[in-house]
Amino acid sequence: MEEMITVEEALAVLSQNTLDFGIESIVLENGIGRVLREDIKADRDFPPYDRVTMDGIAVQYSQFERGQRSFQVNGTAAAGSPQITMSDNSGCLEVMTGAIMPHGVDTVIRYEDVTIANGTAKINIDEINYRQNIHFKGIDRNLSDLIIRKETVLASPEIGVCATVGKSELKVSALPRTIVISTGDELVEIDKVPLPHQIRRSNIYRLKTTLAQYGIAVDTAHLEDNIEQIIETLQGYLTSYDVILLSGGVSKGKFDYLPQALDQIGVSKKFHKIKQRPGKPFWFGTYQNKCAVFALPGNPVSSFVCAHRYFNYWLNLCIKHPASEQPFATLTDDVTFAPDLTYFLEVKVGYTNGGLTIATPVKGNGSGDLANLVDADAFIELPRGKNVFSKGESYPVFFYR
Repeated sequence: MEEMITVEEALAVLSQNTLDFGIESIVLENGIGRVLREDIKADRDFPPYDRVTMDGIAVQYSQFERGQRSFQVNGTAAAGSPQITMSDNSGCLEVMTGAIMPHGVDTVIRYEDVTIANGTAKINIDEINYRQNIHFKGIDRNLSDLIIRKETVLASPEIGVCATVGKSELKVSALPRTIVISTGDELVEIDKVPLPHQIRRSNIYRLKTTLAQYGIAVDTAHLEDNIEQIIETLQGYLTSYDVILLSGGVSKGKFDYLPQALDQIGVSKKFHKIKQRPGKPFWFGTYQNKCAVFALPGNPVSSFVCAHRYFNYWLNLCIKHPASEQPFATLTDDVTFAPDLTYFLEVKVGYTNGGLTIATPVKGNGSGDLANLVDADAFIELPRGKNVFSKGESYPVFFYR
């Protein structure tokens, strides 16, 4: 009998069989969600000059300390204009947010605290602070300071910083050439009306969207239950793609040809079965350290679990996606599960007023109940070795929303 491995052993195998897809350059606008592969440093001080942070007037603080409250307006400093100088100690300048702080003044009072009439600004408050409302040169970062470390996942803040330092192109982890393949004579296209013995190809669309979250463009194909066709077709794909994702045809059925076909074309099997439910018949192998093959179960919930728990884990390692802290959720109800298997239970996630993440089981009708996924948000991973999981106990949770 073929040996089953544990969830932990499967993850270890995946971590030992990663692929390097290389590094590519992309335009900044396409950077969201990609993994940065270069350090981003300041190309000048941040901010590059003493910057006004409030619309208002700029004065010498010493004049205010002496009791002066009315100042003649001697000019205006606008954002985007060269630095100007205020030569009259008893005067003031109007200054706009983002402008370079003028020479000869050192403190900004916002418009809300002054009255300007007939060319004179009158300060209406009794207390101000020396050098207030100024964002000083280099206070955030200095020239050549590291701002974003490589292997950071790019989000809007990083895109803004890259634009600020003039990075119109970025070096990021390249993404794998990927094909998603459905299998089985019972499948028809989604725009067809299935006969009583047929179903539509749903897994392939769900897998495509999983990969789309990484920005991966996916090719798709379908294989009928014909061993010769499967062998011939897959043999061609091994040299054209970095990743092959198959759905169905991997269990012990009479027409589950994939394990046999993959063996015949030289794909090295790393594991075939995992001690879990759903998703036990899950096959993973590699071809000449150039292509990884994931043969997922055909049942939709099983396929969904394996893609999120294992494929995403493997892909994140390959593209240097930094690991995040594993979230846990607390069960709201008792759960009983007798088999000595890791149990991925569908749950609806919520939060208490105290900030506790809670997981409410969403009972479905087994690994074929795709519709039940709509009512849940995540899988909670209940470990082997016990069969009663009590309300109030916390376990790892894997979100798919």
